[in-house]
Amino acid sequence: MKRVLTALILIPLVLALVFMGPRWLFTAGTAAVALLAAWEFISLAERSGARPPRVAILVAILVLFAGSYMWVDLTLILIGALSLALLAYCAFRSSVELVLPDACTSVLCLLYVGFALIALPILRGEEDSNGPSLVTFLLCVVWAGDIAALYVGRAWGRRKLAPTLSPNKTWEGALGSVAGSLLATGALLGVASLFEMANSERLSFHAEAWYYWLGLAVVVNVAAQVGDLVESAIKRSVDVKDSGSLLPGHGGVLDRIDALLLAAPVLWYAQVIHLRF
Repeated sequence: MKRVLTALILIPLVLALVFMGPRWLFTAGTAAVALLAAWEFISLAERSGARPPRVAILVAILVLFAGSYMWVDLTLILIGALSLALLAYCAFRSSVELVLPDACTSVLCLLYVGFALIALPILRGEEDSNGPSLVTFLLCVVWAGDIAALYVGRAWGRRKLAPTLSPNKTWEGALGSVAGSLLATGALLGVASLFEMANSERLSFHAEAWYYWLGLAVVVNVAAQVGDLVESAIKRSVDVKDSGSLLPGHGGVLDRIDALLLAAPVLWYAQVIHLRF
């Protein structure tokens, strides 16, 4: 019940921010989520023996979001500069035996959390594909896939998908997740057609054919499932069940967004490749 109530509160807030929030507010909200997730990631890293500079990493993530907001075309240059800055900072700040683990976990946190989530405001800012619709597509594909995997896996799951990383995940659940994402995409396309009939561009996917969005849903779903397993591997490496306890029924922030951390940049890359080629 806690899990359901948390979702019922958060989902409308997120969708309202996607469609009605100004660009700066959406970016700030995403940055806040990134900071919370980074805090949890650093705590996990500390359990492995590393002592990454918590404040420096959080400042680097804030700089990344602020810089990308002002100069989106310089995002890749900025992430490189911040990574090198964290490396240099750890070299002088950490004890000699911890320089490598501290630097590695610092740069990984910046990439895994900061760079992955910066994809959300960048996607929302896309004009060619109706940015808010694109982010809604991403969220619905990930959420629907997660829900379908849970129920299909419980009902029919037999063959383990990755028993050493996540013992409860099954191949049947993984296939159910893909099916759930496809169904959600079909429903989104149907709702978008209703908006189009009402001469509204609030939700629009007519820039591409329906089969493009279905194919993209499969790609994003697979990335989301891999992202879920990646976070499970990180937690298992330090013998932790949840990354935190901030969200009742869901664990930590990192637990809730683990699928997005790979799905969001994969959608971003897919859109760049499609629009360029």
